[in-house]
Amino acid sequence: MTFLRLFIFALLLICAPAVVSAHGTGQHVLGVVSAIDATHIEIKTPKGQIVSVRLTDKTQYKVRNLRRPKSPPQVGDRVVVEAEKGTDGLTATEVHYSDSQPKTAQ
Repeated sequence: MTFLRLFIFALLLICAPAVVSAHGTGQHVLGVVSAIDATHIEIKTPKGQIVSVRLTDKTQYKVRNLRRPKSPPQVGDRVVVEAEKGTDGLTATEVHYSDSQPKTAQ
């Protein structure tokens, strides 16, 4: 039984770098939507930066905790954008969004 555990642990160690490197040129942008149209989205990050990400017809949208009827992301929504970095900037592959308010300090 101990041999089996060691074998599984060793297998996980060997596979872990492959999982990490599978992310490739991907980049995550987290923040609040400050502007959006059919071709791009601007996100204000927690550090106050505005990051522009291009949207394409291949961009997938995934919604969580939406209190309004289902609709595309809007200005003020919280987002996490998974994007690929290219020579012409960031291109979104997935946009995860919600209209929930950020937690406030108590």
